[in-house]
Amino acid sequence: MGTLKNNVQLIGNVGQDPTITTLENGKKVAKFPLATNEHYKNAKGEKQTQTDWHTIVAWGRTANIIEKYVTKGKEVAIVGKLTSRSYEDKNGTKCYVTEVVVSEILLLGGNE
Repeated sequence: MGTLKNNVQLIGNVGQDPTITTLENGKKVAKFPLATNEHYKNAKGEKQTQTDWHTIVAWGRTANIIEKYVTKGKEVAIVGKLTSRSYEDKNGTKCYVTEVVVSEILLLGGNE
């Protein structure tokens, strides 16, 4: 179990076109929401779908790939790690954010 670390693997659909930001040093960062679905049957035997939304962040070469090939509706598989951070908004309220930082992305399906 010592080799299992902070590792996330998700397959889902991109919720909106990625936002690409180029920083002062020329490095790019891509950010987009990813929807993952879990299907199950409720107590009455009816099919149900639970959708979870994840904030995905990618840097450098991975951000370049996302900029070129990833659009809203695209099915992708990602491997990355969970990160958490906090900040204060303009009203002084402390906000907490959990994101998946991508190390690998695989383009799976077409736009839906």
